[in-house]
Amino acid sequence: MAAAEVERNKIENHLRTLNLSGNVGFGTLPDQIVSKAVQNGFVFNILCIGETGLGKSTLMDSLFNTNFESNEAPHTLPNVNLKAHTYELQESNVRLKLTIVDTVGYGDQINKEDSHNAVVDYIDSQFEAYLQEELKIKRTLHAYHDTRIHVCLYFICPTGHGMKSLDLVCMKQLDTKVNIIPVIAKADTISKSELQKFKTKILSELNSNGIQIYQFPTDDETVSTTNAAMNTVIPFAVVGSRDFVKIANKMMRSRQYPWGIVQVENETHCDFVKLREMLIRTNMEDMREKTHTKHYELYRKRRLEQMSMGFTDVDSDNKPVSFQQIFEAKRNAHVEQLQHDEDEMRQMFVVRVKEKEAELKEIERELQERFDKLKRQHAEEKKGLDENRRKLEEDILEFNRRKQQYSQMGSSHHTLTLGKSKKK
Repeated sequence: MAAAEVERNKIENHLRTLNLSGNVGFGTLPDQIVSKAVQNGFVFNILCIGETGLGKSTLMDSLFNTNFESNEAPHTLPNVNLKAHTYELQESNVRLKLTIVDTVGYGDQINKEDSHNAVVDYIDSQFEAYLQEELKIKRTLHAYHDTRIHVCLYFICPTGHGMKSLDLVCMKQLDTKVNIIPVIAKADTISKSELQKFKTKILSELNSNGIQIYQFPTDDETVSTTNAAMNTVIPFAVVGSRDFVKIANKMMRSRQYPWGIVQVENETHCDFVKLREMLIRTNMEDMREKTHTKHYELYRKRRLEQMSMGFTDVDSDNKPVSFQQIFEAKRNAHVEQLQHDEDEMRQMFVVRVKEKEAELKEIERELQERFDKLKRQHAEEKKGLDENRRKLEEDILEFNRRKQQYSQMGSSHHTLTLGKSKKK
């Protein structure tokens, strides 16, 4: 920041203020900007987070004095769903494209550990869609429907005993992604003394958990006093209603109870008028600007660092450098890394080849030993077979010799027997 301030002072020192001799015309620039903005219309996106039944849809109807015809959400959904509805509104000659995103089923699950993930993913997905539109070669941002969330109204259950763990965890995950305004829903269910204690308890828990909520800007002198006073009212205790009750010959948004009437637009009854004043009539443009310059810029910076693999536009001394210099440095580092990896792979390949050669030689030696062993066994078996064959041949010869001998002896005996028979 100090370097930027010095650079700004240098530029201002080179500027010269000249007195004009007549009306040139660039004093109408604000009027031109207003005319162009009115012609294009405005976009405003609201994210309503809170448990089912806290009156989120009713409050939206009350804020914009209309009926958005929302459907009642069940309590049996297994996961948190985010539903976005876009409406075209017109007041005088100003057109507003309003998107209301509701967290259906928020806080209804038994296991609420991951309830905030759906909300975080939705906000990031809208940032990512806008970033991808910016990165296109042919951009159409003038016609692009910007769905980035400009403000998050976080509805707190009016228990009077502090915030729930679910609320603290979710707001901690969102405080760097969106402008958070905490509101106490159905504030007519607790007394004024309890309400003030409840507000103090909520602010204490937010501070102790390091949760940053949206603060109305006080740098503009025209609204600094009002915004500073409204910063002390946060969180807003609000009441919404779709019903109108006749009070003093005037129909007013109210909630009628057996014991009396709660007027939505009566500042002594609730903070609804303060919330509408700060949200719509005074600080809507600041929320839009802060969403773009702070929350989206933080997301864009992180995503571009991921996509560019470490490319930055400043050096270690926070001085600007050209993309060509960074590219050359990265290229040289990449070439060196490739050479280093190639040398390592070559050395590893040589080692693996040597290991494989030693392994093959060991296998060859084992095979040779097995071959020699089998060869010896074969020779011994052949020798045994030859010996058995020789014995068999000798046995055959002996058998034939004896056979012949017995044949001769049989013939002689037969002749002698015949001679004796004739002599008788």
